[in-house]
This record gives sequence, C-alpha cells and structure tokens, in this order.
Amino acid sequence: MSENPVKHRVGAVSYLNTVPLVWGMLHGPQSEEVELSFSIPSACAREVEEDKTHIGLVPVAEIARLGLEALPGVGITCLGAVRSILLFARVPWRQVRVLAADLSSRTSIQLALVILRERYGAEPQAIQMRPVLGEMLATGADAALIIGDPALTIDPDETGLEWLDLGMEWFSLTQLPMVFAAWAGKPGIPVEALTALTRNSYHFGKSRLPDIIDAEHPKRRISRELADRYLRDHIRFEIGPAEQRGLEVFLELARLRQPGLAQRA
Repeated sequence: MSENPVKHRVGAVSYLNTVPLVWGMLHGPQSEEVELSFSIPSACAREVEEDKTHIGLVPVAEIARLGLEALPGVGITCLGAVRSILLFARVPWRQVRVLAADLSSRTSIQLALVILRERYGAEPQAIQMRPVLGEMLATGADAALIIGDPALTIDPDETGLEWLDLGMEWFSLTQLPMVFAAWAGKPGIPVEALTALTRNSYHFGKSRLPDIIDAEHPKRRISRELADRYLRDHIRFEIGPAEQRGLEVFLELARLRQPGLAQRA
C-alpha cells in the first residue's frame, strides 16, 4: 500500500473576502492537496513564522516585517471603496490623537495611520480593543477602526459618526489599487507548485461565485445583496503590475520593508 502524499499546510483568513480564494481547497480538486485551517490575519502570519503552516494568507505589512516570500497571482486587493475597512471618528480627522483598533491585521492599522497622516495631518497612537464600535469610542479614543466581517455588519451612515472607507481614501491619495494580503511563506517554499495551487483554487471559486454567496451570507449575518456586491464590486483578487505598484507605494508610505515578491509565474 502506498503512503498518502504529504499535504501542503495552508492557513487562511476566516473573513468572507477569503472564501473565493479557498473554495477550490474546500470543495474542489485542490482539497486533496491541502490541510486548510482558518484564523485572523495576524494569526496567519504567526503560523507561517512558527512553521505551523507552509503558506498563509498574510497581511502585506507582516510579509514585509517577517521577510516572507509572497506568491504571485492572487490575494486580497481593492480599487476604490473596499467596504470592509472602515474608520470612524467622533472628532474632526485632524484632531484624532488616539485610534482604537482591532489589531487582527497590521496592514489595516498601517493603512489607517498612513491615511490619517497623509490626508488629514493626524498622527495618532493606536491602542488594541475588540471590534465593537461603541465600546471602542466609549474608552476615550477619538477614532475606531473596524475591519473584515464586523465592518460588513455596520451601516456606517447610521452610526452618526464621521467615517471613511480606507480603500477609497487610498485610491484618492494614490490613484492605485491597495493590496491587503497575499499568499506567502518562508523563503525556500516550492513557489511554482504553491502558485499553481492557489491560482487554481481561486479560479475554481471565481466560477462558482453565486454558490459562495448563497452559502456564506447567512453565516456572516449579512444580506445576499451585500455579499454579492462586496465580492463582485469591492474586493478584487488578482495581483498584477498596478497592484504591485500600489503595494510598493504603500510600503514606502508606511515605512516598511519591501516583501520578497516571487517573480516566477
């Protein structure tokens, strides 16, 4: 009897925006190739760092910090409004001194700090809190950052607060896409095989987007209309030259080191 082949250990983010990327790993041919686990973005980075996974969907700020190798092709990006990275404030933006943030993604925090500095002249201190908008602002923080699925459950126009969509703010600042996360692992990973795996899984999911929306929107407690609009209009999944340039500009403005982007197909 032949031994079972060793599977790639893959760490994915538990948010809705990740599901099209991993649909093939969950329900398609790629499911035979992987052991898939889910966690928050910062934990995906930590699991790669600790060799618990071979690759993870890692925030680009963590790819830079840890010196990981990013796979080309697909990730989490936007061009304009992203809908799931929202910044709220109870004071004028230039007066923001304390930013309450769910620290599950270092990239989102860095993006908020870049936008506040470059567009509004504010340089706040970030403090960690769980992502409950009322609690975050009740502590005396001037602004609060909500990301991922929790942001999708908020109608920002009904909060009575000033708010910004950080994807739109980034586009207004740079006229470039914003890259939030990419598949990445430690240097020496089999780039060609893992690139094929992640791309094929995404293309399997892309062709079944209505099934994904039907399956996921009740779990996320959002309407089907919002889930559809979010995955079709707000989130983009392919990383090309414009996204690479957007990433370079973000890392420059965030004063982070360029991640090791794999250049092979």
